[in-house]
Amino acid sequence: MANINHRPSEYMLNLLHVLPPFADEASGIVNVIVEVSAGSINKYEIITESGQLKLDRVGYSSLAYPFTYGAIPKTWDLDNDPLDIEIVNITEPLVPGSVVEARIIGAMKFIDGGETDDKIIAVLAEDKRADHIKTVDDLGEYFKKETKYYWENYKALKKPGTGDVGEFLSAAEGTAIIKESAERYEREYAPKLKG
Repeated sequence: MANINHRPSEYMLNLLHVLPPFADEASGIVNVIVEVSAGSINKYEIITESGQLKLDRVGYSSLAYPFTYGAIPKTWDLDNDPLDIEIVNITEPLVPGSVVEARIIGAMKFIDGGETDDKIIAVLAEDKRADHIKTVDDLGEYFKKETKYYWENYKALKKPGTGDVGEFLSAAEGTAIIKESAERYEREYAPKLKG
């Protein structure tokens, strides 16, 4: 789990820039740094430059996250943040700041305030309760309706109409988005890191 192939350090490592995006690419398993647990209205974000978890905002309404939410290390999305991931079918809250391995089951196209902000959708890799879930369709139509409703309304009291959900995609398409984001990270963000 989360082998980082890094020599011991007296300083805390920023896992966003140390862990690879894929824990096991052939099996569709990615590393995830948990930011928000399902049921929370608080939005936590990892500070990209330092790796600490910061309260980004308290939700504008009582609309809570219906899934666990996090970031995939060594990725860079078009919104100038690490690529987002929803982990669904969680039976117990995950601790923000923890590292988990998740198996990709799809993705969701999303525009947030005019910026592309796609979401990878996954289940915990080692949770036997999720072995039968291979695609987003396995979660049922209600999952899609609830997820779409959440993203279209989570900022509605502050910035109405800024969230636009597109189509739900396959695991293969989700994997392609991760690979593109990993390439963008190497091209656009990695050169900013100091060795």
